[in-house]
Amino acid sequence: MFQTVRPRDSQMGADEEGRALATPEYWNSRYEKSVSDQPTHEWFRSFEALEPFLRPNLYNAFPPQTNPRILHLGSGDSTVPADLAKRGYNNQLCVDFSKTVVNLMSKRHESTPGISWRWADVRDLEDVPAESVDVAFDKGTLDAFIHGSPWDPPEEVKDSTGRYMQAVHRVLKADGVFLYITFRQPHFIKPLLNAAGLWEMQMETLGGKSSFDYFAFVLKKA
Repeated sequence: MFQTVRPRDSQMGADEEGRALATPEYWNSRYEKSVSDQPTHEWFRSFEALEPFLRPNLYNAFPPQTNPRILHLGSGDSTVPADLAKRGYNNQLCVDFSKTVVNLMSKRHESTPGISWRWADVRDLEDVPAESVDVAFDKGTLDAFIHGSPWDPPEEVKDSTGRYMQAVHRVLKADGVFLYITFRQPHFIKPLLNAAGLWEMQMETLGGKSSFDYFAFVLKKA
């Protein structure tokens, strides 16, 4: 069964765990336990639950016949890239800073055309050319870099999230879009998303069967 909330290790305090989530070592250890073809950690919201959001912001705005370049940021072992491939999106790059999951997914989907997996830190993306991406997609990756007080985030959180936003802004085309899914409250996440004034932002609440809301952001270059 997919995990739908942030993992919580009973041997770790909340802040200690929050810091660990921002390290490749933590995720390597989780993905090493992966079995069969099922994801070990699908960040909340299934693909089916996201389709009402993806329909206007991806399917209609960037239909598969236009061959948009899609960048999955911190892709992990999510099913989203493969699900999009089934709908005709065959120009996808998945990056993650866990080499374990990059190797895992490269093997798992070696016969799926149009998807490649690459090791990269989303706070850098130095190997992704500038203005080469039509759609950047993040489902919970930014969240993993956030810990500590939501009212006054630690400097390392501001640094990581700031570098991440700068990196995504650099690789996105002028008319591209950054789609971000989060469980964090908008009034806490907006200052981190747009600390440098990089984006024009729209947000919608994702309801559904979950016991609490998630939020979807559509960010375009300001």
